[in-house]
Amino acid sequence: MNFAKQYKIKNEGSLKLNHEERETIRLNKYISDAGVASRREADKMIEVKRVKVNGKIAEVGTRIYPDDIVMVDNKVISPKQDKVYIALHKPIGIISTTDTAIKGNMITFMNYKEKIFPVGRLDKDSSGLILLSNDGDIVNKILRVENGHDKEYFVKVDKKITKDFVTQMESGVIIYNPVQHKNQRTLPCEIIQVDEYSFRITLKQGLNRQIRRMCEALGYHVEVLRRDRIMTIHLNDLPEGYWRYLTEKELNELNEFINKK
Repeated sequence: MNFAKQYKIKNEGSLKLNHEERETIRLNKYISDAGVASRREADKMIEVKRVKVNGKIAEVGTRIYPDDIVMVDNKVISPKQDKVYIALHKPIGIISTTDTAIKGNMITFMNYKEKIFPVGRLDKDSSGLILLSNDGDIVNKILRVENGHDKEYFVKVDKKITKDFVTQMESGVIIYNPVQHKNQRTLPCEIIQVDEYSFRITLKQGLNRQIRRMCEALGYHVEVLRRDRIMTIHLNDLPEGYWRYLTEKELNELNEFINKK
């Protein structure tokens, strides 16, 4: 499987808080980064044999690899994670799941050095913007307002778009809800026609495969579906299969938007 590649924004600072880039770090720094003690105090703890690395008594000056297990007083410790916020241009074929047993899962594709989670979902057959983070607070905040924030998509269908199609899409389309086992009308949305076969749609709803099902209900088949915006975050020129860190400005705007909900 091809891994996602990082895309670095020129002339803009991205938000990633002081990650340790070296392959190893000193044990006393590892203990300090975990919030257990200062480096000096950590050295004293090591000297009196209160610290183990991979089950063995540690020595002062030991260097720690990312997969080493460090214990203080027989309790596993780990450095406090820096919070990262990522925008990915998800390619077709990748699934918005953290289950690594599933082929094409997001975690294997990202191959990121820390545990991160996709915020919401984007179906396997669609491409476009999806956010990922290790910040559980912001993930939960975004998911709590999932049916209240704007998501903008580019859509291309298999036949010419009519005025009636646009009107029905904007006013709401009756689709079957497999979870509730009944039909439901989608919420009103905004449609901007691009050409005879494509349009942009802005939703405030997050039903599974919603756009595809809306189009199918009106006799159209979606050929291309790409998400270009989530709330205040835009895909812009991020190439397919690439990711980047959100800028500080983007994160501030995102937090402001979420906190208004």
